[in-house]
Amino acid sequence: MEHGMSATGHVYIQTNELKNVVIHYARASDGTIAEVERIPTGGAGSGVYKPISGQESAPNAFEAAGSVIVTADKRFLFATNGGDNSVSSFGVGEDGKLTLLDVKRTGNIVPGRSGTAKSLAYSAASGTLFVLHSFGPDHVRLMSVDGEGKLTARPEGYTVNTPDKPLRVSTMVVLSPDEKFLVVGTTFDQPAEANPDGSPILWADQPDGTKKSVASNAPDPDGIVVFPVQPNGSLGDGLFQDGGGASPFYPAFLHHRPDRLVIGYAVSDGIALATFDERGELGTGPVVKIDTSAGLPSELCWLAVSPDDQWVFATNFGYSNISSFRIDGDVVSLAHDSACPRVPGDGTFRALNGTVSSGPSDNWISPDGSYLYQIYANASKLIGYEVQSDGSLTEITSAEIPYNSPQGLAGF
Repeated sequence: MEHGMSATGHVYIQTNELKNVVIHYARASDGTIAEVERIPTGGAGSGVYKPISGQESAPNAFEAAGSVIVTADKRFLFATNGGDNSVSSFGVGEDGKLTLLDVKRTGNIVPGRSGTAKSLAYSAASGTLFVLHSFGPDHVRLMSVDGEGKLTARPEGYTVNTPDKPLRVSTMVVLSPDEKFLVVGTTFDQPAEANPDGSPILWADQPDGTKKSVASNAPDPDGIVVFPVQPNGSLGDGLFQDGGGASPFYPAFLHHRPDRLVIGYAVSDGIALATFDERGELGTGPVVKIDTSAGLPSELCWLAVSPDDQWVFATNFGYSNISSFRIDGDVVSLAHDSACPRVPGDGTFRALNGTVSSGPSDNWISPDGSYLYQIYANASKLIGYEVQSDGSLTEITSAEIPYNSPQGLAGF
């Protein structure tokens, strides 16, 4: 986008550097982006360090999604600061520019080099911000947001642990469209150990000498946790449910059918369409898988649902690419195993399957469904694609971003 060209929209990403910054891009009508500003959050990221695994330098620091969100009325932007377990609140101007309004700690202590505050959901009805952390016991903490965007940490804390799984790793948090339920995805029942090359190990030794997958919901059917939301934003007891596959990383509600959501599975290598009833109970359909000949698992994690609910774009962390799926009624089909060419990284990062990967993470689709934006942190790139009529993607724009650390993508 040429300097001075008027923007039709805006895209935001957090660098997750030790001194965390939100980068603001103006988005032109043709989908191209141009950097406008870098605004310090006033909080700390983890840098290139990956606290979820202890790796000194790796993308996707927190196994997270939704660390940057914009409110529906476009008044506020919120961003986590995973390094010090805080949240920053920004005012959003009519020109998309940001003004830092507040920074507050979530209430979870930072036990080592970094905290893990990672995913956000906002209820306008109660003015409550839900903050998810990778590690518990208080995975979910609450903040109140006043009319000026000021934050107040609340004392409540909620867990996705179970008595026999005291070290679970959650991934993302999302509100049901009616804001009556908070849905939490998970990825591991315990933190994964690492191979000598730094890649995580999916299996853990058990006391009886056997090995068990550390992937959540594999086989125990308790990988998605649904909390009822009270009028003041506090949560009721969590309902632990079958997520339908291994590591139900990313739950995303459809835009026009509030009783349906899609789930992306990091270890089951596909997506499923699920029903969601008035009691907050899930009914998952079959997992529609991608081609996994390149190695298992693909770590299909982040989803972007098109505004018309026709397409789902799924990021393959282990394959350095994006898959696309089509939704017809209650039937999901694979459109493209690879909707775009693979984006190589610098060769230093290996995924769970041992494959060298650029570690793509968060994605975001424009409100008109025409453009998809994708983080490739190990390649130091934010890439924008034009969505084609067959669900394939054509690269149209890119921006250089910091190495390995960036997380979170939002816009309007």
